[in-house]
Amino acid sequence: MLKFKFLAALCAVILFTSSAFLATKDDVNAPKKKTVKLFNGKDLTGWKINGTEKWYAEKGELICESGPDKEYGYLTTDKFYKNFDLTLKFKQEANGNSGVFFRSTVEGTKVAGWQVEVAPPNHDTGGVYESYGREWLQKIPDEKEGFLKMGEWNTLRIRVNGPKVQTWLNGHDMVDFEDAKIGAGDGSIALQIHAGGGIKVRWKDIVLEEL
Repeated sequence: MLKFKFLAALCAVILFTSSAFLATKDDVNAPKKKTVKLFNGKDLTGWKINGTEKWYAEKGELICESGPDKEYGYLTTDKFYKNFDLTLKFKQEANGNSGVFFRSTVEGTKVAGWQVEVAPPNHDTGGVYESYGREWLQKIPDEKEGFLKMGEWNTLRIRVNGPKVQTWLNGHDMVDFEDAKIGAGDGSIALQIHAGGGIKVRWKDIVLEEL
């Protein structure tokens, strides 16, 4: 009986060691995820301005500001990103009505795609909106509205993988859902200036990890 217990224990140790070795080997051979710094802190390289509103770099920050036309404006990445984990910081000045679009395309100033809202307090920052389509897909419940720090730096994280969309604001989970139409989409990351004038938002530390 003692000999049987010893053999059983020995087999368990061998199996555990083999599994650990294989897991380590798999981790080493697994392709590394690519991290992309979308804003270089100096200029708008890698981005395209859509519309007549103001986009410029200043002291390591990317700034969007309403122009004299007071229309919608978009700053889109040259490259398309389908599955990604994006983190950025924003600080709203004045009105602060903006947004981060994903899997989006722009013609003139008409956008097709999905927006993670960036807006003044109590206006669903972190929620997801479909422009020129189904409109709000996920709004923010009242108990989560207090996570936004108006006039201060906020950290927004957006993870999109297949049909699944997740957002976090200052470390707090905001939305988590799946949508087949989003799953079929593809396009750029885009920052928005809302129409109406009086808007100014600062952005920095825009980093994307491709999934």
